[in-house]
Amino acid sequence: MLPRQFYERPTLDVAPDLIGKVLNLIHEDGSHLKGRIVEVEAYIGPNDRASHTYGGKQTTRNQAMFKRGGTAYVYIIYGLHHCMNVVTRGTGKPEGVLLRAVEPLAGLHAMSERRYGKRPDELTKPERINLTNGPGKLGQAFGISRDEMNGHDFLTSSLFLEDGERGNVLQSRRIGIPNSGEAKDYLWRFYEADNPYVSKHPKVTV
Repeated sequence: MLPRQFYERPTLDVAPDLIGKVLNLIHEDGSHLKGRIVEVEAYIGPNDRASHTYGGKQTTRNQAMFKRGGTAYVYIIYGLHHCMNVVTRGTGKPEGVLLRAVEPLAGLHAMSERRYGKRPDELTKPERINLTNGPGKLGQAFGISRDEMNGHDFLTSSLFLEDGERGNVLQSRRIGIPNSGEAKDYLWRFYEADNPYVSKHPKVTV
């Protein structure tokens, strides 16, 4: 399990360091799901027009972002998909990192059933890749729930991160934020080069 100090650092230091870390979630039925993080996006609070905490405004939806580093911030998009962020910095500094994609390591049966209603051996190759190659897909496959997991502490709950093998990390613009002014061009997306579970490999990287 990663220590508090890992999370309570500058967000742009935490984000690339999350690549290769292993997301763990143990459900009440005993199923243990694991996935190696291969894609993330940083969101730097009050000064980031793409962030849910832009301008420093605290709401019922985003209040977990104002908690200490190592807190889970889970929100719902399109009324359906649950997306998970790791809060960084410290209390009252609403910054975090969106977990965009993981490479499945354990709990494939549970992931496959949640995503497709099939056993892992029944999946096509595209279905296997599409298990967790996006924030909403990851949320569904892992059974992440805003009601159950928003505000959880990664150091004291059945939801936690641990060290893993890190590959070559690249960065690019973030995805799906066209109406965020200059923030749409910030190179705050980090991902593992050549990993098939990355949601989108841009043509131009730095």
